[in-house]
Amino acid sequence: GNPDALSAFHALRSALESGTLRSAQPDPASPTGWRVNAWVKRGILLGFRLGHLEPADDTVLHCLDKHTYPTRRFTPEQNIRIVTGGSAVRAGAYLAPGVIVVPPAYINTGAFVDENSLVDSHALVGSCAQIGKRVHLSAACQIGGVLEPVNASPVIIEDDVLAGGNTGVYEGTIVRSRAVLASGVILTRGTPVYDLPNQTIYKATPETPLIIPSGAVVVAGSRAIQHGYGKDLGLSVYTPIIVKYRDEKTDLSTTLEDLLR
Repeated sequence: GNPDALSAFHALRSALESGTLRSAQPDPASPTGWRVNAWVKRGILLGFRLGHLEPADDTVLHCLDKHTYPTRRFTPEQNIRIVTGGSAVRAGAYLAPGVIVVPPAYINTGAFVDENSLVDSHALVGSCAQIGKRVHLSAACQIGGVLEPVNASPVIIEDDVLAGGNTGVYEGTIVRSRAVLASGVILTRGTPVYDLPNQTIYKATPETPLIIPSGAVVVAGSRAIQHGYGKDLGLSVYTPIIVKYRDEKTDLSTTLEDLLR
């Protein structure tokens, strides 16, 4: 491979791991409040092209992967808890002080996980996903990643979000601060979200992803099919529903999460 390209990639990977560089970052001037750094994603993809396969023996598993993306190692001084039992954080991912990763969990390259967030068992933080401060990703929560196309916004979970068990956030969806996703909620570009308190419907557009408002409490619901054979059979389709906005009572019910720390 090209030694200059490999050197440039290693500099990029180090900057990602230190949190000084991000694939997407807050930008008040942007319509969504976030700006995608496409060139960073191109650099991440370059790392895959530059990498060759080599054995990677960690303490739990024998792996075989691109040599440019080994498993990250941590030191006590970083104040990051990687609980015993078999999780993996890939090179190029950033974890801030106070983060806890409970096995088995996986955090992919380019991801950014901010201070005091918890990544629980069987949770996934996909490539380039942005996770805010004090976020709780409950067991089996799946946060999708977007590496390609390079200009596409990754999934963004802002500060103080609680994502319940078996939730899934995909395709560049933005979940604003303090929102609560109840167990089983799935959010994608093609999923309309019905806001009952505000009597409105949120959808992605060709220009903007699906955006869940700050403090929204989202539950998995259903919507009756109005026409044809589906109506004749009495069928419904899945839809996420905002039933209320977070208040003192919701905050009290989520304090249990803090006890797990």
